[in-house]
Amino acid sequence: MYHKPTRVRFGAAYYHEYQRVDRLKTDLDLMAEASFSVIRVGESVWSTWEPQNGTFNLEWLLPVLDGAHERRIGVVLGTPTYAVPPWLARIYPEIAGERATGQRISWGARQEVDFTHPAFRFHAERVVREILARYAAHPGVIGVQVDNEPGNELLHNHGVFQRFIDWLRERYGDVESLNQEWGLVYWSHRLSTWADLWTPDGNAQPQYDLAWRQFQAEQTTEFIAWQAGLAREYVSADQFVTTCMAYDVPAFDDRTMAASLDVAAGNAYYTMQDGLALPNSTHKEQNWRSSGTWSLYLSADRMYSSKRAPFLVTETNAQSIARSSDNRPAYDGQWRQAAWALVSRGAEMIEYWHWHTLHFGAETYWGGVLPHSGRPGRVYREIAELGSEFERAGDAVTGLVPDADVSFVYSARSRWALRAQPPLATDNGSPDRRAYQGLFDPLYRGAFDAKLQARIVHAEHLFTPDSSPQSAAVEHPNLVVPGLYVTRDRDLDWLLEYAESGGHLILGPLTAYADHEARARAEVAPARLHEAAGVWYDEYSNIDNDIAVVACPQPPGAVPVLRLGPGAMATRWVDGLVATTATVLVTYEHRHFRRWPAITTHTCGTGRITVFGTVPNTALAEHLLRWIHTPREANPWRPESQSLTVTSATNHRGERVHFAHNWSWENATLTIPASAVDVLTQEELPVGHLLQLKPWDVRVLRETRPSV
Repeated sequence: MYHKPTRVRFGAAYYHEYQRVDRLKTDLDLMAEASFSVIRVGESVWSTWEPQNGTFNLEWLLPVLDGAHERRIGVVLGTPTYAVPPWLARIYPEIAGERATGQRISWGARQEVDFTHPAFRFHAERVVREILARYAAHPGVIGVQVDNEPGNELLHNHGVFQRFIDWLRERYGDVESLNQEWGLVYWSHRLSTWADLWTPDGNAQPQYDLAWRQFQAEQTTEFIAWQAGLAREYVSADQFVTTCMAYDVPAFDDRTMAASLDVAAGNAYYTMQDGLALPNSTHKEQNWRSSGTWSLYLSADRMYSSKRAPFLVTETNAQSIARSSDNRPAYDGQWRQAAWALVSRGAEMIEYWHWHTLHFGAETYWGGVLPHSGRPGRVYREIAELGSEFERAGDAVTGLVPDADVSFVYSARSRWALRAQPPLATDNGSPDRRAYQGLFDPLYRGAFDAKLQARIVHAEHLFTPDSSPQSAAVEHPNLVVPGLYVTRDRDLDWLLEYAESGGHLILGPLTAYADHEARARAEVAPARLHEAAGVWYDEYSNIDNDIAVVACPQPPGAVPVLRLGPGAMATRWVDGLVATTATVLVTYEHRHFRRWPAITTHTCGTGRITVFGTVPNTALAEHLLRWIHTPREANPWRPESQSLTVTSATNHRGERVHFAHNWSWENATLTIPASAVDVLTQEELPVGHLLQLKPWDVRVLRETRPSV
C-alpha cells in the first residue's frame, strides 16, 4: 500500500554488484551525506540471483540492505524478470520473443522473451518468490518494483497469437461478427473460421491493427498485475508495489497498468544544458527523452495522469543519458530545476539512474551521480545540495495536487490507430508513425509557452458512467481534445453535454472522425458535434509549407478577441472547415486555403465549442491557448518574463505552494502577489516582495495569505 511520504524520497539506483572493488561503506556514507532516503536495487541481475537453474544466491544483497537501513535509507527491491539469464535462454529457446512470426529475437540485450510463455512464467515466479521470501520483510525495504520498463516488444509468438484469437472470440463471439465489425469484405478478407485469421506481421487492415495493439498492451498489463499479485503475498501494508514505466514503448497503456499498482512510477529523462533554456523557439518531438522545458513538464503530467495522483520518478538523469557520442551533463543548477519541476507536478520520489557510472556494458556512458573514477565531483555536490533541500522542505511538498488552467484529453487507442494510418507526414514525405503526438504535443507546448498549467486526463477516465459532464465542466473548464480519433457515440455525447453544461470544448484535427473500431464515420466531421459547433468539414489536406494565418476582426463584445502576434503559422495539415453558425476567428493567408477558416468558435448551451483545423506552430499554439484561458488577472502568479515559470499546487494540508524557476543565464526577478514563506530558508516574504532568482535557479514558496 502506498502512503504519502513525510518528505520527497530522494536517491538513485544502486548496483553494488557491478563494482570491481568493494566500496559499499564508502558509497552508503556518501549517499547519507547527500541526504539520500531511497535506493533501488536488484532489478537487472537475475543471473546473479540464480546463477544456475534452481541454484540461488541470495545473500549478496544483505550487506546493502543492512547498510542502507543503518543510514535510514529506504530500499525499493526490484524483481529481475526483464533480463533473463543465459542458462534460461539456452534451456528453453522457445521462450524467445518474436518480432515477426517465426523470427526470434536474438538473446544478448534484455526484454527478449515471450513473458506469457509457461516456461518463463514458472522460472520468473520461482525467482521472484525466492527474492521476496528472503528480503520483503527486511526493515529497510519500503517497496517492491516488479520487472522494469515493460512493454518494449510487440510479441508475435505462436502462443501469443493463439491467445489473441481467444481474445477476439471473447469480444466478438463469432467470425461473422468480426467480419462485419472489421469490414473484412474489403480485399476478400472475410473469414469462414477463426483458423483463417492471418498473422499480424502480414496485416494491412487498420481495425485489426488497433485490436492487436490493445491486446498487446493488455498482455503487458496482465504480466505486471500477475507479478504485483505475487509481490503482495510477501509485502506488508506499509510497503508499496510498483513498476518503472517507460512511456514511449509500443506494448503499453499506462492507465491500465497503473490500475494494478499501488503508485505510478516512471522514467523522466530529459535533454540538459541548452535543452532547458527559455525562451526556446525550436520544437523537437518528445520520445523516450524529453527535449525542451515544456517536454519535461509533459513527462510529469503524463505520469500524474496514470493514476490521477502523485507519482514516483524511478529513473532520471544524473549525467549524460543516451549514447557515448552524446555527452551533455547539466549546467550548474539544472539538476535542482528539473527535480523541483517534477515535484511541482506531483513527483514524490526523485531517483537518479544511477549512482556509479558503469565501467562496462551497453550503458558505460550513461553517467551516474559518481563518475568513472568513483570520486565525488560537481555532479555529486549539486545533487547533495538538492537532497538537503528535500530534507528541509519535508512534507510541505508532498501530497500535491497540481493546478490546471487547461486540461488535455489523452487517448492510447487513438495513438495506436493513428500509428497504423498516420494523417501526418515526416519531412521526407514518409508516414509519421508518431502522428498522434504530432497533433497532441504542439497544443501542450502552446499551454506551456502561454505560462498555463496543464492537466492530462485519459479519455477512459473521463468517459465513464461515474464521470459527470456537469462536474467535469467545473473541474476542467477548458478541455482540449486533439486527435481523439477513436470514439464511441456515447463519448461524443458526453463531450456535447460537457459543453452545454458550461465547459469550453476545444476540438482539433481528426477528433471525432472515426468510431470505436477506427472506422471512418459516415457523416461530416466532427461527428455528432458539428451542429453544436456550428462548423463542419469533409475535406482536408496535408501542407508541405507553413501557411501564415490572420485573426479576423470581431464586433465588440461578440466573442473574446483572439490576438495573433508575428510568426503565427499553420503547419502540416488543413481541415476544410465550413462555418455555418460559428464565428470565424482565424483564416489562412493562402490563395487556395483562405476559403476555409483555421479556427472557429460557437456558444453551446452555457459553454462553448472551439474548433481548430490545423497543427499550430509554437506561436499560433501559444496565442490560441492564451485566448482559451482566462485573462492574466485570474492568476497573479503568472510571470511576464519569458525565462520564468511559476507552477502551483495544493499540498496535503491544503496550503498553496508555488515553484518559481528561472530557465536562463540571466538574473531574473518576480514580484510575488501574496505573503509567503520560502520553504527552503524559512524566510518570510511580504506581498509585493521582489523575489531574486539567479541563473538556473528555483525558489519554493508556501503562501501564508491568499493572493491579491
